[in-house]
Amino acid sequence: MTDSLTDYFECYRPRFETHLQQIFADNRLPLQSNPRLQPLLDALEYSSLNGGKRIRAMLVYMSAQCCGLDLSDKEATSPDTAAAAIELIHCYSLIHDDLPAMDDDALRRGRPTCHIEFGEANAILAGDALQALAFELLARESTQDPGQSLQLIQALARASGASGMVGGQAIDLSAVGSNVSLEQLIEMHRLKTGALIECAIDLGAICANASSLQREALSRYACALGLAFQIQDDIIDIEGSPDITGKTQGADLAANKPTFPALLGLTGARDYALQICDEALVALKSLGPGAEPLRLLATYVISRKA
Repeated sequence: MTDSLTDYFECYRPRFETHLQQIFADNRLPLQSNPRLQPLLDALEYSSLNGGKRIRAMLVYMSAQCCGLDLSDKEATSPDTAAAAIELIHCYSLIHDDLPAMDDDALRRGRPTCHIEFGEANAILAGDALQALAFELLARESTQDPGQSLQLIQALARASGASGMVGGQAIDLSAVGSNVSLEQLIEMHRLKTGALIECAIDLGAICANASSLQREALSRYACALGLAFQIQDDIIDIEGSPDITGKTQGADLAANKPTFPALLGLTGARDYALQICDEALVALKSLGPGAEPLRLLATYVISRKA
C-alpha cells in the first residue's frame, strides 16, 4: 500500500474492528448460557474476527465519504453497520467456499479453515448464522431511517443471492474442467467476486444519500474494481507464497478451474488488470478529491501480494 492508503486503513480499520467485536459480544451474551451453542458461537467468531484485509468494509467508508458523508459525525452510524453487514456476508461466503463440496480448502488466512477446525456441520451453520446476522443488523437501522434501511437490505440481498455472489459460485462450480471464453469468465467473476465489491460501494453511497450521478460513476468504478481484484487473485493463486497469502498455493490450478492467467497467460493477465484499473480511475474523474482513497485502492488492488 502507499503511505496514504496505509494511513486510511490505520484510521478506519480499528473503528471497524471495534464495531464488529461489539456486535459479536452482543450476539454471544444472550446465548452463552447454553453450552451446546458454544461450538457454533466460537466458529462464528473464529471466521469473522481473525483479520483479513477488510477491503469491502473500507469501501463502504470510502464511498460514503466520497459522496459527502462526514464519518466523524457521531450520528453517522449506518456506515459502520453497513460495513459490518457486508463483511459478515463475505465471511460466510468464505466458510462455504472452503467446504469439501465447494473448493475443499484446508487453509484460510493462515489458519485451518472453519470446517477443519469445527467440523463441516458447524461450518455450514456458522455461514448460515453470519448471513442472517448481516440482515438483522441492517434491519435494526430501520428505526433511524426506514427508507434508507430498506435500500441497504435490498442492495445486499441482491448482491448476495442467485443474481450475485451465489449465482457466480454456481457458475464457477459448473465451469470446472471446461473451456470458457473471456466474456464468460468476466461474467462469472462479476457475480462471484464483483457483486459484493460493487455492493460495498453502493452501500456507502446509500448511507450518504448520494445523487444519481455520483452512484452512476461509483457503479462504473466498482464494476472495474471487482474485475481487477479477481484478476489479481488469479495471479496470486499461481505466484503467491502461502506464508504471505495464508492460503494454499495453486489451489485453482490444481482444481482445473478457469482463471484469467489460464486464458490469457500471466503476462496477458497482468496487462489486462492494468487496463481494467485504468477504467476504474477514469470512472472517478467526475468525483473530485473526495475519491482519492478509492483511486489509491484501485492501484493497490492490482499490486497486492495477498
